[in-house]
Amino acid sequence: MSVQQAVSPAERVSTPVDGVEVLGALSPSRAGDFLTCPLLYRFRTIDRLPEPPSEQQVRGTVVHKVLEDLFDLPAVQRTPEQARDMLVPAWEQLREDEPAMAELFGEEGPEVAAWLASCATVLDRYFTLEDPQRLEPAEREVYVESLLDSRLLLRGFVDRVDVAPDGSIRIVDYKTGRAPAAGFEAKALFQMKFYALVLWRTRGAVPAVLQLVYLGNGEILRYRPDEAELLATERKVEAIWRAIRSAEETGDWRPRRSRLCDWCRHQSLCPEFGGTPPPLPRPDAVGEAPADPA
Repeated sequence: MSVQQAVSPAERVSTPVDGVEVLGALSPSRAGDFLTCPLLYRFRTIDRLPEPPSEQQVRGTVVHKVLEDLFDLPAVQRTPEQARDMLVPAWEQLREDEPAMAELFGEEGPEVAAWLASCATVLDRYFTLEDPQRLEPAEREVYVESLLDSRLLLRGFVDRVDVAPDGSIRIVDYKTGRAPAAGFEAKALFQMKFYALVLWRTRGAVPAVLQLVYLGNGEILRYRPDEAELLATERKVEAIWRAIRSAEETGDWRPRRSRLCDWCRHQSLCPEFGGTPPPLPRPDAVGEAPADPA
């Protein structure tokens, strides 16, 4: 793996904003990073430190790819058996496109077979939650962006957009992990409200339903936003950006210790764990982080 990761998918497809000096760009994942820990945001967005993928992250990428491609098939062919047949080709294509993914397991063997079996279990669970033969998504893995009046560019990728005959929009996001416990849905819903805000600003209609499909334990979380909530989300996103700019100006990327530190790949560089962050790169290096996790 190279020392520094490539530009993000969003950076590759983002379009120039003509005639406007954009303040910066923000995705829901990067906004969530800053809320979780400003130092984590710095490591991912400014330092762009490499993070070897975990089995869970690669499983999410492969399962998302299968569910995206499943809807290319005629409805009658969208079966659990077909999805399982698409699993190995999706994994092989990912290994070809992203060599770092292949390094996760090393040589092919029982470990890979067991991991692929876990992917198949997750895919099978999807069919207990939705019937893809009765769905015709309007868009899949769609890149969305919107420039706010403040000149902050919001952008990201939405797993699926469904449009009902009456024009109502449903935003769908697949999660290969487990649903959060009651009272802890705010982080996931922030991501969905972020996407709803972007679609509202670009398409002129507040999405009717935000739907999180948790394939880890077979639950669906649905939420119906309103205009007032999306305006509040816009204010929150702009407040996050102001805090990010303040941290850039002062160099104060303070760590925020929490239970999520247990999963952080950068503990050795974190002062909370006795580490020392690397020197800050040049100011012009600031920008969106590489790929958002699946």
